[in-house]
Amino acid sequence: MSLIIRPALASDAASCAAVYAPYASESCVTFESPAPDAAEFARRIAEVTRCYPWLVCELDGAFAGYAYAHRFRERRAFDWDVELSIYLAAGLTGRGIGAALYGALFELLRRQGIVNAYATIATPNAASERLHEKMGLRRLFTLENTAWKLGQWRDLSYYSIRLNDLAPVPAPIIPYPELGNDAVRRACGRNGGAA
Repeated sequence: MSLIIRPALASDAASCAAVYAPYASESCVTFESPAPDAAEFARRIAEVTRCYPWLVCELDGAFAGYAYAHRFRERRAFDWDVELSIYLAAGLTGRGIGAALYGALFELLRRQGIVNAYATIATPNAASERLHEKMGLRRLFTLENTAWKLGQWRDLSYYSIRLNDLAPVPAPIIPYPELGNDAVRRACGRNGGAA
């Protein structure tokens, strides 16, 4: 199995959209609907990567999924927090791809100085819950019956992980582009082979 993790490019937008579409249209894994197209994914990749990492994974040369972090809340007091997103192509859960993507993503977020990372999971979702718990996230709380999708009310569970120690006065976050290619290449390579 050849696993490659690398930074997302604008040219990955169509592949990201294709992986995400079934989650948006056929499942309750995401509450977004309808599924965004490739142009919207290209816009999102460009917007996110101005400050945070967006990584993609290739398995044996085929696009396998992606993970990224984005701002958790808009106020400056939340500069040290991010929200996580991860999506894998159909049939690829349980093969270590999610852990590899998150491993690289967490390493980069730590280098940026991010303190807290949060994930929201539409529950029940056994595969996603297992992945997040395996990666060290813990469930904080669940909003019960908070979203209506596919004909019924759905729950949303919040998970968190502390990525860096609390500092008496935290240093400013390092924007993702300022980490440098070597740091990104090392994080991706350590978690998925050649990057």
